[in-house]
Amino acid sequence: MALQPFRRLAGSLLLACISTVASAADYRLETVSEGLTFPWSVVQLPDGDFLVSERGGRLLRVPSSGGEGRALAGTPPTYVAGQGGYFDVRLHPDYPDNHLVYLSFAEGDPGDNGTAVIRGVLGSAGLEQVEQVLRVADRKDTPQHYAGRMLFLPDGSLLVVTGDGFDYREAAQDRDSELGKVLRILDDGGTPQDNPGVSSSRPKVWTMGHRNAQGLALDADTGRVYLHEHGPRGGDELNELEPGNNYGWPVITYGIDYSGAYVSPYTELQGMVQPLYYWVPSIAPSGMAWYGGDKFPEWHGDLFIGALVDREVRHLQLSDGKVVSERPLFSELGERIRDVYSAPDGYLYLLTDSEAGKLIRVVPVNEPR
Repeated sequence: MALQPFRRLAGSLLLACISTVASAADYRLETVSEGLTFPWSVVQLPDGDFLVSERGGRLLRVPSSGGEGRALAGTPPTYVAGQGGYFDVRLHPDYPDNHLVYLSFAEGDPGDNGTAVIRGVLGSAGLEQVEQVLRVADRKDTPQHYAGRMLFLPDGSLLVVTGDGFDYREAAQDRDSELGKVLRILDDGGTPQDNPGVSSSRPKVWTMGHRNAQGLALDADTGRVYLHEHGPRGGDELNELEPGNNYGWPVITYGIDYSGAYVSPYTELQGMVQPLYYWVPSIAPSGMAWYGGDKFPEWHGDLFIGALVDREVRHLQLSDGKVVSERPLFSELGERIRDVYSAPDGYLYLLTDSEAGKLIRVVPVNEPR
């Protein structure tokens, strides 16, 4: 029977005991590239090279053979302050034909900023024919909670997660605001006609009631979409997204405010979706991959989530869309893990979060060096 959402403090030991997934002896960690400055996201190109975004405003191309990355030209200016900077990098589903790269980032200045997305054609020196495909309509004057994760759906539309701006958390429940939402757009930035109609004035809104989501993943076997987001003190959540749903923040939450005060007295209310899974105390989730590769068949269909606080990755084993076990992995690195990526080459990749960050490949231990 699938385990229901529960407090991590009480349940993590139980889950670790019943987990049957690969042990630390089944993999080894290989450094592909180092000297990355607070890297945020990674994606693999068809030729095996990697694109890595750095929060400070660089997009790097890292050779498949490893080594130092090369900064690409043509990328947009960004507002680097607080949590602002470059965020997610993704390839268009038809990248082999159109060479389109998408980048989300903080755009604006201290008094007027928000999450934005550009796309450009990847050429030999960098991005060309760059155009903005999204600029979050509702602005803020805080350098926090941009979210910024992106995900292409099987129909070619693009999900973009926006944060609540920290000081604007009530906007997450405002149907006429794009803050604290998951937006769905066409690949050129247009609005899909089959969006759920949450708001007539903000037709890109796909789901609402989010705080600061930094993980977004597609289960390629079932089409389920998973999102995780930071709670305040406690209440980090994993959710399965359905169009039109309200995920509750800040009206319902399992966390409390940083001051120790209640954000809300409610953990559930009618019309608001309960998390699939949550953590108290917080793990500070960042980056998430659904593993569909062939290098670790025992991991197929599971989620891997960076846990910044505990400097590890959480492996969530899924059964029929429910979490049935949780265990820590890669704690031997002793590093904050900013991104986790299941690459086309079948390997799992990690980005460590520091001014001397690394791109690390997870390899089966019995694979020849």
